[in-house]
Amino acid sequence: MASTANSPSTLLTRPNFSIQTSTFLPKTSQRSIFQKKKPFNFNSKRVVSCKASNGKQNDADHTSFLNRFDRRDILLGLGGGLYGAPSLVRDPFALAVVPIEPELSSCGESTVDTGKTCMNVPCCPPKLKDSKIIDFEPLLGSKIRYRPAAHLVDCDYLYKFELAMETMKALPVDDPRNFMQQANIHCAYCNGAYSQVGFPDQKLEVHYSWLFFPFHRMYLYFFERILGKLIGDPDFAMPFWNWDSPCGMTMPQIYLDPYSPLYDENRNLEHQPDVLVNLNDGKSFVKPKKTDDFYELTKREQIKSNLYVMYQQMVRSAKTASCFHGAAYLGGCASETDIGCTPEPRGGTIENGAHIAVHKFVGAKNPPYNEDMGNFYSAGRDPLFYAHHGNVDRMWNIWKTLQGKKRRDFDENVWLNSSFLFYDENANMVRVKVRDCLDSKTLGYDYQSVDIPWLRSKPTPRRSRPGVGRGQDQGQDVLARRKSKYFRRFPIVLDKVAVRIEILRPTKPINKKKDDKEEVLVLQNIQLDRNDSVQFDVSINDDEDDDNPCKPEDAEFVGSFSNLPHGDNCHSEAMLSTNLYLPLSEALEDLKIPSEDRFIVVTLVPKEGEVSIGNIKIDYVC
Repeated sequence: MASTANSPSTLLTRPNFSIQTSTFLPKTSQRSIFQKKKPFNFNSKRVVSCKASNGKQNDADHTSFLNRFDRRDILLGLGGGLYGAPSLVRDPFALAVVPIEPELSSCGESTVDTGKTCMNVPCCPPKLKDSKIIDFEPLLGSKIRYRPAAHLVDCDYLYKFELAMETMKALPVDDPRNFMQQANIHCAYCNGAYSQVGFPDQKLEVHYSWLFFPFHRMYLYFFERILGKLIGDPDFAMPFWNWDSPCGMTMPQIYLDPYSPLYDENRNLEHQPDVLVNLNDGKSFVKPKKTDDFYELTKREQIKSNLYVMYQQMVRSAKTASCFHGAAYLGGCASETDIGCTPEPRGGTIENGAHIAVHKFVGAKNPPYNEDMGNFYSAGRDPLFYAHHGNVDRMWNIWKTLQGKKRRDFDENVWLNSSFLFYDENANMVRVKVRDCLDSKTLGYDYQSVDIPWLRSKPTPRRSRPGVGRGQDQGQDVLARRKSKYFRRFPIVLDKVAVRIEILRPTKPINKKKDDKEEVLVLQNIQLDRNDSVQFDVSINDDEDDDNPCKPEDAEFVGSFSNLPHGDNCHSEAMLSTNLYLPLSEALEDLKIPSEDRFIVVTLVPKEGEVSIGNIKIDYVC
C-alpha cells in the first residue's frame, strides 16, 4: 500500500464543500476524539459492474469475481460490497478470495469490555465424545410449518410453546440443546470466540455484512427444530414478533408473564405495553402526564412513523442485494494493519435499522451494555430475541417478492459457500452453507399471512421548496454560505449539532442503460467507539431552519445510521470504521429533483452518541 494512503494531508486536497450548522439543536464545539485510526483517503471514481450470472458458478467464476472487485473493496464493503470503490491494495490478485468458515478447534472464551477490565464469557459449544461434523441436508417430504404472529396465538399454542421452552431450559447444562447453550451460539459468533478457518488471527463476526440474514435464519431453524423434538412435535413452529404492523408494535403479551419460561427480567420496564416501539431509533413515547386524547394522538403518530420507516428500509433503500443484505465479507485480510480486517464492513437496511432499534427498545437500562437484548453477547438469553429475529427473517422473504429486477440474492460462490456450525435436534454438529438456506420453504417453514400496511406508506415531500441544492441557485447565496463561519473540511465530527453540507453530484455515466444505475449517497469512513450506542438521521434538500428536522414520513428523509454496543474491545480496536450507503433515486423522483441539478444538500441529525465522518459523496452504481 502506498505510504500516502493514510497521510492526513490527503484529506485536505478534496474539493471544498459548504457546511451549515442547523439551528434546531443546541450548539456545541466540534472536537475530535478519533485518534486511534488514521484518516482514510477515498478518491476513486471508478464504477465496477455488479452483474452476476444466473445459476451456479464454477471455479472459473472466482477469477471473474476477482477481476471485478478489489480485495479491499470486498472486505470493507466500499461501493456497497458489490459495486465500485477505491483500489487500496497493491496486488489484489495475490490475495485469496475465500468464504467465511468458523475454526471450531480454536474456539475460545468471548470477551466483553466492561470499561475497566475485560470480562471473559464462555460461549463455545460443548465438545461431545465421538462427535463429528455432518453436512446439512433439508428434511424431505415434510409439510410446511407456518410460524404464527406472536400477538395472534391461542391458549393451546401458548401451552405447547411454554412446555417446549421449559423443557429446553431444564436440559443438562452440558447438553448443546440447553437454552443457555443455544443463547451462547449468538455470543460465540458475535464476540470473538471463533477465528476463521485459514486465518487464525482473524475473528469471525456475523453482523454488519452479507452473513447477517443467513446466519440468523439457520440459528432460528435449529432452535425451532430442537423445541419441536423436545415436545414430540416435528411440525412445531416458533412465533414471530410482528413489529412492522400496528397490532404488533408493543412487546407481545405472551412474553410478559414473570412466571413463564418466556420471560426475561433483563428488559426495559419502561417499554412494557402499551408503549410502542420506535423502529427508527428504538426509543419510545412513554405516556406523558397529559390527556388521554393527546397520548392516543402520539401513538397514532408513532405507528405512522414506523410504517414509513419500514417502507424506507424495505422499498426505497433496499433495491439491490448489497443494500438489503450488506457488504461482502471474506476470509482473512492482507495484514493486521489493513483496515479490511475490520469484521464489520457495512450492514444492510434492516440490520442497521429496525433490527437494531428493536434490540435497543427491549434491552434493560443496565450500564454499560443494556443486557440482555441491548447487547450482542447476551441477546440470545432473552426468549423474545427469537421472535424478534423471526420477523427479521420474514423481511428477507418479503423483500424477494417486491417489485424490482435487482431484488434477488447474491449468486457469488464466495457468499454461497460461507458456512456456520450448529447442533441439531439430535445433538449432531451440522455444517450449514449459505446456499442451503436461501428459501425458507425448502427448509420446511413459512410465515402466517398477515397484512403488510407499510407497503402503502410511501413518504411525501414536506413541501415544495425551490432553491436550496438546485442548479439554478448557485449564485451569491451559495457563495456566501461557502464563505460562512461553518465552512469545514472532512473529516467532520457529529455529536449534538446537526450539520448541513452541500454535495456535488457526479456526471451520470453514459455507457450503461438508465435502468441499471442507482444514484447513491455514500458516507465513508464513519468512525465511532464500537461500545457506544449511536444513531443519526440523514435527509436531503431539507431547507427547514427550525427545530423540526425531517421525519421518516417526509420524502426528504433518506435513512439512518445505528450502532448497537458490541462490548468487544478486548481483542480488537475500540474504534469501528464503517460506511453507509443510501439509495437516492426514488427520493430524487419524489422531490422532483432533475438530473441537471449539480448539488444536493445533505443534512445529518445526531440522535445519540458521537461519530466522525471521513467523506460524503454521491455515486452511480449498478
